[in-house]
Amino acid sequence: MMQHDHRLRAAARAIYDACYPSEEWALLSFDEAERYRTVLYRQAVDGALAARGALAPAGEQLALPVA
Repeated sequence: MMQHDHRLRAAARAIYDACYPSEEWALLSFDEAERYRTVLYRQAVDGALAARGALAPAGEQLALPVA
């Protein structure tokens, strides 16, 4: 999914890095967390999906994520 939507991946990375800024918060970097599909990564993706909906212009139809 994320490989195809570069903006959504960038948003998930920004959320991940903001919420888990150091090894004290998350032992894995975003790229590693993505590779292993960790809970923290999935939470960042969920946040990016929610933000995408909240930031979309009124009336704009959002595309469903590609699995």
